[in-house]
Amino acid sequence: MKCVAFPTQGDAKGVSVLGSSCNLNTTVDVVIVGAGPAGIFTALALLKDAPSTTIALVEKGLPIERRNCPKAKVGHCVGCEPCRITTGFSGAGAFSDGKLSLSHEVGGDLPELIGEDVAQAAIKRVDDAYLSFGADEHVEGIDNPGEVKDIRRRAIQAGLKLVDCPIRHLGTEKAQEIYGRIEDHLCDAGVRLLFETECTDVIIEGDAATDSAACKGVRVRTRAGEEFSIIAEKTVVATGRRGADWLERLCGEHDIEHAPGPVDIGVRIEMRNEIMERVNNVLYESKLIGYPNPFRNKVRTFCQNPGGFVSQENYDGGLAVVNGHSYKERKSENTNLAILCTHNFLEPFNQPIAYAKKIGELCNALGAGHILVQRFGDILDGKRTWQKELSRSNVRPTLPDAVAGDVTAALPYRTMTSIINFMLAVDEAIPGFASAETLLYAPELKFYSNRVKMDANFDTNIANLHCLGDSSGWTRGLMMASVMGCLMGEYLAGEA
Repeated sequence: MKCVAFPTQGDAKGVSVLGSSCNLNTTVDVVIVGAGPAGIFTALALLKDAPSTTIALVEKGLPIERRNCPKAKVGHCVGCEPCRITTGFSGAGAFSDGKLSLSHEVGGDLPELIGEDVAQAAIKRVDDAYLSFGADEHVEGIDNPGEVKDIRRRAIQAGLKLVDCPIRHLGTEKAQEIYGRIEDHLCDAGVRLLFETECTDVIIEGDAATDSAACKGVRVRTRAGEEFSIIAEKTVVATGRRGADWLERLCGEHDIEHAPGPVDIGVRIEMRNEIMERVNNVLYESKLIGYPNPFRNKVRTFCQNPGGFVSQENYDGGLAVVNGHSYKERKSENTNLAILCTHNFLEPFNQPIAYAKKIGELCNALGAGHILVQRFGDILDGKRTWQKELSRSNVRPTLPDAVAGDVTAALPYRTMTSIINFMLAVDEAIPGFASAETLLYAPELKFYSNRVKMDANFDTNIANLHCLGDSSGWTRGLMMASVMGCLMGEYLAGEA
């Protein structure tokens, strides 16, 4: 492997420790901050269409082969900094469930920016790329149109909308293999991979108020504390959900035009596979949307994992949030999925990410630093769940260190009421969905509420600065973040 990296005393695959005697500043054509799907596909598209482009890819976390979570061995979270589930090559999404949604109707609001036809065509190119690196050729959710029609009818009767989206399921463990091949490909192609290296700031010259501001690169710091600059013609910031708060601060400091967007607050529910068997077999992932009374907030299902496992992710500051994994071969007796309530804020409030984090911190406090879990029946009865009650249930938690307690004591009344009424509506379409033993884990939070103002070429008001993926506020999930990166790389290649 001919991996090109900055001077290093560490791994051949990137910079973990920089030599103090070397010239730390360097120059490239394009610097990409964040090695999640958006950043990865920016590099892939650039290499395909403009192979002579010099690229630096800056990533706070570890290479894919070192992203093993210690919890699998020790049985509990050990507080890795940064979290190996959310940070590192391939980002957070690939390690949750590894699902590629093959419809522009799923994955955020990017089609509003670039057009539905452009988005769908890009989905095809991205999907082909994943296939070339070893993704499973089988597509879920397209084999039983009659069954899908019946499920949609039941959803409509319950006042819900069903979005039946074809799914290519990579699987959590297979996704790691696929991204490992992509990492090797980038390395072999000469991309400079800087792992364990944090971007601290972007380099801006000129005045945004007079439209003269331009980005000249980034400043970074290694785990060893070495600081240096990467000078670049083009700068791409693609820091994912974990980096949304950081990007929001960056926008404020450098007058990058943005606006507060919605924030998703909710729970991850878990039930026996038998309840979801029909939906799992027909659709694999049921994407249901409702606007339950009395508040009419948008509530949706997200990230469904048949035979999956509930997992924990840790964010900066020790915030623990819940997610879900779905493996190709390793299966549980349960299905888990998120139920998210969307909150839109109006003036004067403009800190939705901070709002969501406060709710998450309250959940963590009630669980003594752990994820909270409660039975749905106990919520309806107005009581907390006790640990001994979980052991008697048909539904055994797949997150063993979750703490039984009272989710309703942490989530806002508006959020909790919307989730309860949504679950009762889904129960009409999928009997047993809102059974007494259905488990609710909290908090499930999605930090992509800051929305960067851009045009269809992802140009911001700062020349040569582009913002992509979930941190930009335009995408949600693996496929659309990859699509945004693919289009970015193609655009930059056309300018080269």
